[in-house]
Amino acid sequence: MLQYLAELENVFGPLRLFKSHSFLILFGMYLAFITGYFLIPYFSKHLPRDRGKVLSVEGEKSAGKPTGAGIIFIIIFAVISILTLKFDTEIYLIILLTIITMLTGYFDDRSTNPWGEYKKAIIDLLLAIIVSYVLYQFGNIQVWLPFTNKIMQWPWYIFIPVSTIIVWLSINTTNCSDGVDGLSSVLVLVGLITLGALMYIILGHIEISSYLLLPHLTDGAQWGIMIFIMAGSLVSYLWFNAYPSQVLMGDAGSRALGFFIGLCIIKTGNPFLYFVISTVLIVNGGTGLVKVAFLRFLNIRIFHNTRFPLHDHVRQNRNWSNTQVMIKFFIIQILITIGLSGIFLKIR
Repeated sequence: MLQYLAELENVFGPLRLFKSHSFLILFGMYLAFITGYFLIPYFSKHLPRDRGKVLSVEGEKSAGKPTGAGIIFIIIFAVISILTLKFDTEIYLIILLTIITMLTGYFDDRSTNPWGEYKKAIIDLLLAIIVSYVLYQFGNIQVWLPFTNKIMQWPWYIFIPVSTIIVWLSINTTNCSDGVDGLSSVLVLVGLITLGALMYIILGHIEISSYLLLPHLTDGAQWGIMIFIMAGSLVSYLWFNAYPSQVLMGDAGSRALGFFIGLCIIKTGNPFLYFVISTVLIVNGGTGLVKVAFLRFLNIRIFHNTRFPLHDHVRQNRNWSNTQVMIKFFIIQILITIGLSGIFLKIR
């Protein structure tokens, strides 16, 4: 909404800064961080308490800590996004669906009896289908793939299933990786910064996108602003979640972040970017999903010598501390993201 102030006649001089997308990125990101810095500790005392993860390494240490902090920083993200961005039906629907995803996680966090896996999987699937339909209807997304300079327009019967799979996987791999203080937040933050820069600097810039033979997103700057606002909100939570954590995001945070990352990847037009910015999340949490699926539905044991999520395996079998897990996984993700991003953008 603040962008409209800059368009008024005889507007007060400094308000013209709200015409600048780069200023709005900085403004929104820092405002989200500062707001979260003060509100998260204030409201955390009203959050439900973590029950502890029985099968997780050192899971008992999280028992009793405030959890579900995702409800705080996701609402901060939503309010500041609405305050900062121009009205856009697609973006507002995305914000609404992110809030709904957060609420499904929060109700699970505060539930006396944890929700069943199948119940959560079905809810995730429905949300993934809905957001895929929204992106298809409003986005007019042009698909670009690695190692080819062809730009395609996928029909709905290809786009919606592919989008649904990516969003569903993103929700669940992010959720499964939330078991070490700061780990999930740091890995998601790498993805958010990558996507925000891609949206604003490359896809949102007509000359740069044309030079790289990529489709130009006319609303790329607006998406870039929204993504960096989410990054600022997440950093405010990470401030209190750094080891040893004072508060936990719970399913309210991890599910909403996974949902948001997934849909933003689809919005870029290249679903393969999921493997660029969420590699460690996929390996850490996603392979555990594969292991369980093979055992439960096919009665086939795979990775039987490996504990999942992988962060539990390295803590138990290699005696890595929580700090070592976070920093080493972060380094791996940074190296993969920088390397594969360059390959995906240039070798086409």
